[in-house]
Amino acid sequence: MSNFNWGYPNTVWFGNGRIKDLPKACKILKINKPLLVTDKDLVKTKMVQETLEINKRANLLTSVFSDLKGNPLGSHVKRGVEIFKNGNYDGIIAFGGGSSLDVGKSIVLQASLNRPLWDFTDGGSFWIERKFSESMAVNRISNSDNIVPTIAIPTTAGTGSETSRAAAIINDETKVKKIIFHPRMLPTLTILDPKLTVGMPPFLTAVTGMDAFAHNLEAYCAPGFHPMADGIALEGMLLIKKWLEIAVKERENLEARANMLASSSMGATAFQKGLGAIHSLSHPVNSMFDVHHGLSNGIFMPYVLTFNRSTIENKIAKLSGYLELKKASFNSFVDWVLDLRNKIKIPHKLSECVEITGTDIEKLSPMALNDPCTYDNPRKITLNDTKLLYQYSVEGKLF
Repeated sequence: MSNFNWGYPNTVWFGNGRIKDLPKACKILKINKPLLVTDKDLVKTKMVQETLEINKRANLLTSVFSDLKGNPLGSHVKRGVEIFKNGNYDGIIAFGGGSSLDVGKSIVLQASLNRPLWDFTDGGSFWIERKFSESMAVNRISNSDNIVPTIAIPTTAGTGSETSRAAAIINDETKVKKIIFHPRMLPTLTILDPKLTVGMPPFLTAVTGMDAFAHNLEAYCAPGFHPMADGIALEGMLLIKKWLEIAVKERENLEARANMLASSSMGATAFQKGLGAIHSLSHPVNSMFDVHHGLSNGIFMPYVLTFNRSTIENKIAKLSGYLELKKASFNSFVDWVLDLRNKIKIPHKLSECVEITGTDIEKLSPMALNDPCTYDNPRKITLNDTKLLYQYSVEGKLF
């Protein structure tokens, strides 16, 4: 596959081996002293060492911050901000999965604007609009603020954080997973190099792929008029239908890796229109039980689909036709989702990966109801609905 440069939603350099262009990206953005943000496991890998060596050969002395893990905490961001400021760095290279990218973007935001991280969540004093689709409104922070450039380099194909203006961070004190948002969290430049995703094991390929699928699907189903987001989401899901199963089974298939990486970025581009209850249910489970976000999204998907049926049936029928399923119908799509999950070994029930009690459901349900993603679910949700959705996902019972 050839190299391509895109200009939407940010500057994107796509192609196999594009990691070699990292020094060029730093030069264009006038980054002379970058801090590379990655997680505690990835930092030990050959790909990180090779990336640091690429910069070293270009006389770019690059330091590393890796004190973070999956489902990152506010304390990870706080520590990163301290290191960033004390080291007088002039840019961030966010390298890794969604957690690394989210933390890197959050470090830039908090370090540059000197505001508490939680000011940029729903209910915070700097939250612009509850709906992501209205997010480009100008707030009281002017364009003259010194927000340093960010280069995002994903090594998984799921979150799409490299093309989004948001990050998911858990509040250490409340244990609630919050959406951090600001228009200028969008990375300045993104490098999409499919070769960096080749090392993903089948399980990680599967769950990150389901994360990308959930982003595209919920964006498409979200209410409102945003034909650009709908079009991107439709094509993103078609790529997933064609390539996810192949990527899971054939780890070295670069064409599959490239298309899944593209679909991931497409999902995050499309969900500026909105998300929904799949994410509302996932966030509390991620924070309380440390379940991988893509895994929980994949588990909750058919339960939310069938719950929302009355409001999305016609749209899903249209989607089924676009995906060239045997029949353009809601049932055909749900059957295909269930079959795909089975083929890539995504559990059908939440209880297959974590023990959830009735007491847990009582705690999780209000957290899901109050999640900002609930606002854009196609069907309005009550507290009793979130309880039923959790209960059904534990029992394996569709609506």
